[in-house]
Amino acid sequence: MNIPKGKKIYFASDNHLGAPTKETSYPREKKFVAWLDDIKQDAAAIFLLGDLFDFWFEYKTVVPKGFTRTLGKLAELSDSGIPIYYFVGNHDLWMHGYFEEELNIEVFHKPKEFIFNDKIFFIGHGDGLGPYDKGYKRMKKVFTNPIFKWCFRWLHPDLGVKIAQHLSVKNKLISGDDDATFLGEDKEWLVQYSKSKLEDKHRDFFVFGHRHLPMEIKLNDNSSYLNLGDWIQYYTYGVFDGEKLTLKKFENFKEG
Repeated sequence: MNIPKGKKIYFASDNHLGAPTKETSYPREKKFVAWLDDIKQDAAAIFLLGDLFDFWFEYKTVVPKGFTRTLGKLAELSDSGIPIYYFVGNHDLWMHGYFEEELNIEVFHKPKEFIFNDKIFFIGHGDGLGPYDKGYKRMKKVFTNPIFKWCFRWLHPDLGVKIAQHLSVKNKLISGDDDATFLGEDKEWLVQYSKSKLEDKHRDFFVFGHRHLPMEIKLNDNSSYLNLGDWIQYYTYGVFDGEKLTLKKFENFKEG
């Protein structure tokens, strides 16, 4: 993709809408929608790197209630011609066609490589990558197992959502949410994963979410790692102007 002059590519991750309750997450949703409205003038593409919702499961004819403003704004931007790409996170593993069919948003279940203006990007949510996170990796195999999904689908949505929300908060293996403090480059497993990927091929930028910490780290003279932070505490996002990838904070919002 060649980015037209004056256009930019935007990245955001980890909104966890609906947590801890829909009422308390509502102001955060309004701020996120304001950001989407703010960037639509110069967005060449928008990448959402997972955990937009704290829980999401698509039954055959039902999706979770709520998030109307977010879904409506995404539909508006997609209909206007702005391509939107979504990478599922550990809280929204069970996407199965709704975003593609209703919003015309392409959904990815694994990290993927993109090239923008000759710059190579490696993009994903970040869960389960690298040598650690072993407990979560085992749990993810259970959650993505077709038999488990079939059994869960037979629960009434009210019960299924209630159980999932409880586990999302209480079980660290499911949430993948360690204490969000910087561990040092040698212990940040997404940094280590990015460095390992450079051993077989050059990439200019690695962009992930999941850690809930805004981070910009040089991996070598020509490659960088960027973690997008979240829309719970930091309200940070990534922006690529065709040459440079930077991390910014959205502050152009007034409650009203």
